Amino acid sequence: MAAMLMRTDPFRDLDRLTQQVLGGPGTRARPSVMPMDAWREGDTFHVEFDLPGVSSDSVDLDVERNVVTVRAERAALDGDKEMLAAERPRGVFSRQLVLGDNLDTERIDANYDAGVLTLRIPVAERAKPRKIEIASNGRGRQAINA
Repeated sequence: MAAMLMRTDPFRDLDRLTQQVLGGPGTRARPSVMPMDAWREGDTFHVEFDLPGVSSDSVDLDVERNVVTVRAERAALDGDKEMLAAERPRGVFSRQLVLGDNLDTERIDANYDAGVLTLRIPVAERAKPRKIEIASNGRGRQAINA
């Protein structure tokens, strides 16, 4: 799995701690973190992001080379409300994933349903195991797994 996904956000835990201590939703300058799960199943890499209460219109997905950026926004509540509890972060959510070169970012399939953004990224053909035939002098051909 390490070759599939490289963690590039060393400040994520610090950001979570800061939010817990100082409170407050994410802003454009300090986005909130969106929880995710990632796994490989056969020749497909799966990633799921939890974005409950986020409109599908506010979800944005960009790919540049092998970097996938997910950005979403949960709208703020009206200022006329007297908040009794405010535990759900509001504002901008952003997450970047650096994918390994063995994934085909040209063929990402994305779906947003019930507050979960699901990405399916196929393993690149060049990264799949294949057999190479080797000829020998006077002998039959042999297949060797590469």
